[in-house]
Amino acid sequence: MSTALPPDAAEAAARTREEVCALHAELPRWNLVTWTSGNISARIPGTGLFAIKPSGLSYDELTPESMVVCSLDGEPVDGDRTPSSDTAAHAYVYREMPEAGAVVHTHSPYATAWAARGEPIPCAITAMADEFGAEIPVGPFALIGGDDIGRGIVAVLSGHRSPAVLMRSHGVFTVGRDAKAAVKAAVMCEDAARTVHLARQLGPVEPLSAEHVDALYDRYQNAYGQRSSDQ
Repeated sequence: MSTALPPDAAEAAARTREEVCALHAELPRWNLVTWTSGNISARIPGTGLFAIKPSGLSYDELTPESMVVCSLDGEPVDGDRTPSSDTAAHAYVYREMPEAGAVVHTHSPYATAWAARGEPIPCAITAMADEFGAEIPVGPFALIGGDDIGRGIVAVLSGHRSPAVLMRSHGVFTVGRDAKAAVKAAVMCEDAARTVHLARQLGPVEPLSAEHVDALYDRYQNAYGQRSSDQ
């Protein structure tokens, strides 16, 4: 499977492989995956390629070199491992959503429970408004292995503020401008799923008003945190 990448592409691929490998440690750290489930991929800057987790390797076995470089058609072009079974879905997202720099997939328990019910998570807390700007939507059921999951992700998230979608009876997929942002969205999705579930055990949960969601989302996306002096 391994092929020689041009020098510039090889350097960019090495950096992306290191980043993607390191971020995989965040998934078990935040209890978003079990055993070998879940995966992260990220575009390799300046190329039409992305790096993704190999299929079936445990998280403590992952190395930068084990990440598989694939084309946007989902074909492996560099690496000695078989890529994730979700590779075709990731590739479809990259082809159809040029703004997506990374894709993350988890089976985090609370969010996946909402996915099993086919129920979106209502935007009922400020942290959800900040990160997602809306409810976390549900995508259609699709079998693993082809690009049907990717088609569902794109259909649901296109034009939607949320970087996360609950694919029905499957789990969570998130997109981000880079891999760290996509991982953060996966962490926040599980936190929101758990919090709203707990709230519903106490009684009905009212979504925030659209006006408040808009205000919170705008503040968090455009004013929260440290900003450079030219912003």
